[in-house]
Amino acid sequence: MAIKRMDNVLIVVEDIDAVIAFFVELGMELENKGPVEGRWVERIIGVDDVRQEVAMLRTPDGRGRVELAMFHQPQPVRSEPQHAPANTLGIRRIMFAVDDIDDVISRLRAHGAELVGTVEQYEQIFRLCYVRGPEGIIVGLAEEIG
Repeated sequence: MAIKRMDNVLIVVEDIDAVIAFFVELGMELENKGPVEGRWVERIIGVDDVRQEVAMLRTPDGRGRVELAMFHQPQPVRSEPQHAPANTLGIRRIMFAVDDIDDVISRLRAHGAELVGTVEQYEQIFRLCYVRGPEGIIVGLAEEIG
């Protein structure tokens, strides 16, 4: 049997409130936020003595989700430089379709976001860019051209 859908992407963060504000400004909606702990989660993730705060955000169409986790215990481990370049192995970015790329960039800058490179046009199809937000999280933005 094939998979039904991709449910969510997890990002482990140090400041969950700042990252929530970034994704809400992007246009996502906060579904819920709260503590998660206990043997059941420890067995799932293979880490003992877990105490964490988890938030789930969804896209306006309800089809895509980003899960954020902030570990109070044990302390999180940084596996790469915070501002890893685009060619670093692993998941590098999450791409979002947006209505107005310039407006989104402007609003995200108020949350400390910076362009990774420049806004570029791909043929007569998209305007595209990467934006680095809190904690080095990179989101791609794609505006479909009329």
